[in-house]
Amino acid sequence: MAHRAAAGAPTAPVVTSSKHALHRPLGLGEVRLTGGELGDWQELNAAATIPHCIVKIEEWGILDNLRRVIGESGRDFRGFWFADSDLYKVIEAVAWEIARTGTTEFDTWLDDVVDLLARVQEPTGYLHSYHQGVAPAEKFTKLELTHEMYVLGHLIQAGVALARANGRTDLLELSRRFADLVDRRFGPGREPGICGHPELETALVELYRETGERRYLELASHQIEERGHGLLEAGGFGPRYFQDHAPVREARDAVGHAVRQIYLNTGVTDVYLEEGDLTLLEAMDAQWASAHERKMYISGAFGSRHRDEAFGDDYELPSERAYAETCATIADIHWTWRMLLAGGAAGPAAYAETIEREVFNALAASINATGTRFFYSNPLQLRPDRFSEENAPRERADWYVCACCPPNIGRVVAQLAAYVATVTEPTTTPPALWLHQLASADIRLPAGLGGGLVRVRTAYPHAGVVTIDVEPGEANDAELAVRIPSWSAASELHGPDGVTASRGEDGYARLPLVPGGSYRLELDLTPRFTRAHHRVDALRGCLAVERGPLLYCVEQADLPVDVAVDDLVLVPGAAPEVADDASLSLACAVLPPEQALYPAGDEVPGAVRRVSVRAVPFATWGNRASGAMKVWLPVGGDPGDPARQAIP
Repeated sequence: MAHRAAAGAPTAPVVTSSKHALHRPLGLGEVRLTGGELGDWQELNAAATIPHCIVKIEEWGILDNLRRVIGESGRDFRGFWFADSDLYKVIEAVAWEIARTGTTEFDTWLDDVVDLLARVQEPTGYLHSYHQGVAPAEKFTKLELTHEMYVLGHLIQAGVALARANGRTDLLELSRRFADLVDRRFGPGREPGICGHPELETALVELYRETGERRYLELASHQIEERGHGLLEAGGFGPRYFQDHAPVREARDAVGHAVRQIYLNTGVTDVYLEEGDLTLLEAMDAQWASAHERKMYISGAFGSRHRDEAFGDDYELPSERAYAETCATIADIHWTWRMLLAGGAAGPAAYAETIEREVFNALAASINATGTRFFYSNPLQLRPDRFSEENAPRERADWYVCACCPPNIGRVVAQLAAYVATVTEPTTTPPALWLHQLASADIRLPAGLGGGLVRVRTAYPHAGVVTIDVEPGEANDAELAVRIPSWSAASELHGPDGVTASRGEDGYARLPLVPGGSYRLELDLTPRFTRAHHRVDALRGCLAVERGPLLYCVEQADLPVDVAVDDLVLVPGAAPEVADDASLSLACAVLPPEQALYPAGDEVPGAVRRVSVRAVPFATWGNRASGAMKVWLPVGGDPGDPARQAIP
């Protein structure tokens, strides 16, 4: 029988009431997506992705790995030693789906897997199927490699999510027993030891928020303080791979394994939110600038090196060799959201717009239209002769031996509503509802803002009109703050009685939140060309095309058989045209593939003909065929040609 906590607990992935949080997040019980691009994605996630993950967890032996520990399976251990974490991510996805819809569809499965975990867990609290079933003598002896604390982090997050979703606490209690064991062994004043893969830190802070037990927050802080002192056996990748090369406050550049760096930063920001140590926030401001201003792909992806799934140097952003792991983008959604709550230096609009870029591009491209095939690596160019590599196949796969990404997609899509809005309830200025993501949603206001319902309706990102209707109720002094994207800065928010507001310095338009009032925002979705930073050598002389928050690409599937993606150049000065299906038409020239060198100064050097080329949202590529694809296209003509320079 599942243990259940008292009803009414918050249902957000991040729950903090600390005075150091400038924004209070609204949970899945307060924000509900109602159709539109994100709402439809959540429905697909519930109907296809989560059930698919449940099937694959069984097929790939993750449950059998646990069963064999207690003699209920005779099969050999399968997968990586951290495979338990994939089960925990699926449980978390199920939990947020329960919070979103109240579904009981997964209850029997949950009962079975939680019961299995309870029988596998040792009296000490230890729970890790690889060490229990394969190498019991090696428990906590190879912290740089075996990810025991990383796995615990995902167990904690699954337990917290279930407790918040429906009050079920049995998994939370299991996770606490394991966390208590880690605290007894590696807590403050005890044996030195940190995990080679950060993730436990952010989970421990959320465990503290859920239980009120301060020792979990202290353990998270201690794990962060211990990093950068050479506690891990670095091996061939070196200490930067593990973010163990410098103390957190001194490590100002995003380096090493991208997912690990971003998960670490997520935990550091969480500790700041609770403790208010400004030296941590200052380090995170520097880290965020490093990762997003010098090392992020235009799609919202991170990591340019395959060998160690790592960040490269500043501006090292090759398109065809982008590793751009899906989990890195997901980790950054978590981190960037916390930076928004903390009031980081970049400002709320920069954080919200980054999350928007990630969700609609890198994250959306990582899964196909059926919701059951996935990319682990997300390149921005696929050459026609590109061969598949482990975790970097030519086309999406239905699962991976290292299956971190598919269940991670399931859990983040199930919680997307939690990133839509926040409230600020200061004592000296009017309280406000902040709309960060322009998505169709019903938002229940807290009592301090009137307690009514706000209905947001839009076909964004394919249409630019957003309407906001506030349920009639008692008057209050609250404000409505709506983000106006930087690419549509001239847009205005129209409110009741003809009042309008422009985009402020912080990226938001503000008007009084009037009970019974209606608001309207019209965004400029004119397609635009984007030029990379001049230090990105791989993209010199190339442009990408965007429309609203969507990044576009050209696929071989849309070209004549005698035209190759790699032979296209943009015609200078020709603006993209929007088609009825939201695709774009680009004026391009076709270059002969056999010509190796071109004389400078040709308007379109060596061009044999001009063609109109269809560009589609990057998120949709690879759904029709597995052929070549390209985001960045070179521009024809002399770099000094005014016609070429006219393209911004």
